[in-house]
Amino acid sequence: MQVITSISEMQQYSEKMRSSGCRIGVIPTMGYLHKGHLTLIRLAKEHADFIITTVFVNPTQFSPEEDFETYPRDLDRDIAMSKSAGSDVVFTPTVNDMYSADHLTYVNVEKITSLLEGKFRPTHFRGVTTVVAKFFNITKPHVAVFGQKDAQQVAVIKKMVKDLNYDVEIIVAPTVRESNGLAMSSRNVYIANGEKDEAAVLYKSLRLAESLVREGEYSTKIIKSKMTDLILTIPKITIEYISFTDESTLEDVESVSSAPVLVSLAARFGKVRLIDNIIVSNIEKK
Repeated sequence: MQVITSISEMQQYSEKMRSSGCRIGVIPTMGYLHKGHLTLIRLAKEHADFIITTVFVNPTQFSPEEDFETYPRDLDRDIAMSKSAGSDVVFTPTVNDMYSADHLTYVNVEKITSLLEGKFRPTHFRGVTTVVAKFFNITKPHVAVFGQKDAQQVAVIKKMVKDLNYDVEIIVAPTVRESNGLAMSSRNVYIANGEKDEAAVLYKSLRLAESLVREGEYSTKIIKSKMTDLILTIPKITIEYISFTDESTLEDVESVSSAPVLVSLAARFGKVRLIDNIIVSNIEKK
C-alpha cells in the first residue's frame, strides 16, 4: 500500500490505473478511522479493483465554533487500518495544497443543504461538496462509497453527482454500530465508555419509531413526541432536531407512507454532537 500526499502524484497514479483498465473506488474520510470506515473500504473492494482511502480533516466544512482544531487525528493508525481493510492507497494531502491562499471556488448544492443539518451548520455542506468534488477530480474514481449514518450528506452528494454529470457510482453502506446500538463515529472518542449506553438512547428512539410504524402509528407528530419523551429520560442530552422527511428530497412528511421515510435526528450529549437516522415505511400501503 502506498501513502500519497501530492495532488499531482495522485492524479497521475489514478490516471495510470484507469488507463490500465482498473476500476477505481474511493472512500473519502476525515481520518481517525473506526470499524464503520473499514466496512466502507471492504464494500468498495466488492465494486472496484483499486481502492483509494482519503484522509483529510476538511476545514471548510467546520464553522468557527466547531471542533476543527481538536478533531481527533492519528495518521499512522489510519494508514495501518486502511491497509488492513484492503486499501491500495491512502491519499492524505495538506490543507495548503487543497486550499491555496487564493482559493475562490466552491461547489454548492442548493435547497436540500439548508434543511436538517444545514439549519444548524449553514456552511457545512458547501465544504463537503467542494472537498468531495476535488477528491473526485484528483482520484478519478468509478465508484465512491459513503455511510448511511450521514444520510443527508449522501443525498447531497448524489444530487451533486447527478446535476454536475459526474461519471461516478455512489454506493451507500449501512450504518455500523457499537454493541449498544450507538452509531460509530470518530467523535465517539469524546464519550466516556461508561456514558455510551446513555448516548445509545438516540438509536433506541429510532427503533421506537420503527416499532410504532409496524404497530400502525403513521402520524409523524405522534411518533416524534414519543421519541422525544424517551430521549429526554437522559438529562445530559439536548435535542436539536427530530425530522421525518422524504429520503431523497428531504422535504418534511406528516405521515409515514409506503415511500421510504428518513427519520433523522441530531442531539448534544454533553459537549458531543451526535447524529443518527433510520429508514421506515408503512409496508401495508405498498
